Amino acid sequence: MQPVPMERTTFYSLSDERLGYACMEPTFMKIRAKSPAVKNEAIAQLSRGQRALCMFRILYDHSSKSAEEYYGWLSYLLDQPGYWSGVLEGLQFFEDAPLIHLLEESKELFEARNLRAGTGWDEAAITDLEADPELQEAVATLYAQYQELTSHTLRIIAGYIRANPDEFIVFR
Repeated sequence: MQPVPMERTTFYSLSDERLGYACMEPTFMKIRAKSPAVKNEAIAQLSRGQRALCMFRILYDHSSKSAEEYYGWLSYLLDQPGYWSGVLEGLQFFEDAPLIHLLEESKELFEARNLRAGTGWDEAAITDLEADPELQEAVATLYAQYQELTSHTLRIIAGYIRANPDEFIVFR
């Protein structure tokens, strides 16, 4: 990926959350609603830091608004070849062990639920939470922890971007 053109004042004024998004927006414009092959090719062209950021944003941008989205999106990522491992590798790059641990804990809970229900990742749906109050409560607890941890993750990532702007940004 080519570095994103950006004014220096904008770079330093963006919040941690917005900075990471701004660095990935051109990539997301290329891959949104495209085939898995196009997505994989675009992601493969990213530097290691860009790929780590991209995979985190794929997780975060789809799972941060509600416990239901957290459950549904994690299940989706687990169903897509390479995506779950890509997210974990990205978090390892940023040395975010607490979030990795939470995601692994979530995966174990969801796997146990799938085993009990006799279903696979591709069958997971937000309505599972309505049908299973115990699952709903567990997901709500995990999601609350996720919200706390991702605010820290956003700071880690923004710190990395600010320390390595040439990997992400070309100043205008």
